[in-house]
Amino acid sequence: MLEGIIIKGISGFYYVEVQDTIYECKARGIFRKRNKTPLVGDRVSISIVDEEGKKGIVEEIHPRVSELVRPPVANINKVMITFSVKEPNPNFVLLDRFIVFSERENLDIVIVLSKTDLDESGEITKSIQEEFEKVGYKVLAVSTKTGENMEKVLEELEGCISVFAGQSGVGKSSIINYIAPGIDLATAEISQKLGRGKHTTRHAELFKIGKNAIIADTPGFSSFELNNIEVEELQEYFIEFEQYRTCKFGSKCIHKNEPACGIKQAVEDGNISKRRYESYLQILDEINNLKGKLKRNL
Repeated sequence: MLEGIIIKGISGFYYVEVQDTIYECKARGIFRKRNKTPLVGDRVSISIVDEEGKKGIVEEIHPRVSELVRPPVANINKVMITFSVKEPNPNFVLLDRFIVFSERENLDIVIVLSKTDLDESGEITKSIQEEFEKVGYKVLAVSTKTGENMEKVLEELEGCISVFAGQSGVGKSSIINYIAPGIDLATAEISQKLGRGKHTTRHAELFKIGKNAIIADTPGFSSFELNNIEVEELQEYFIEFEQYRTCKFGSKCIHKNEPACGIKQAVEDGNISKRRYESYLQILDEINNLKGKLKRNL
């Protein structure tokens, strides 16, 4: 058998790259019985049924380092959370949700702030960079129009399987096209009426950029479900909270209405961003509401 990586999956066919050769494969029925579906990004073993026609069978799925449900991709280890300074304007709550999702999945996080050429004064870019760098995240301010910091995007992708995440229209495909012109991904104009872009990617797919960098282009990676996050768990994904958890009620404190709360005091003292804290409360309320609905439906 040969070992390779699934770079694309469409309608039950899996395209497996083995040493620069791509085989179109079906999966063994045993995977359905085991309730396991091959995913883009999976390392697999395949048997060859037609060498000339490059046809094969997925025989084995190797253990996964990570597994994302939305989008369905395996073995991602870095996420490039991409948001634009303008057109569309940054949605900070959505950005914080992406961070929560990525922290929960234990992914390495880089925030890519795109379309900086539209920020003539540079003030928007500077304020966003300062806020998230203070938290501890790496922020790359980039522009595909001027080429600003695009070489740093390439450096971040080296040695990783990375996914670009962000709302539609922020320029994810344009960035990928810039750093890997041969891929020639479709790009879409911003819908002026809706203030967002049209989805241009129809399926998850991996692309090699050199020998040691692989990127995933994924459809609809603009939101995620909160079903699997517990109320007490959420605070773990706001990493700046850690050093200020000196709360009267200890680990039971969810930093909302409790007295003598270290997190609320840190917000008041300016050590934690008030905006980030308000995002935390909004997501917390969503989780509480979701849990309440689930209980009522039981």
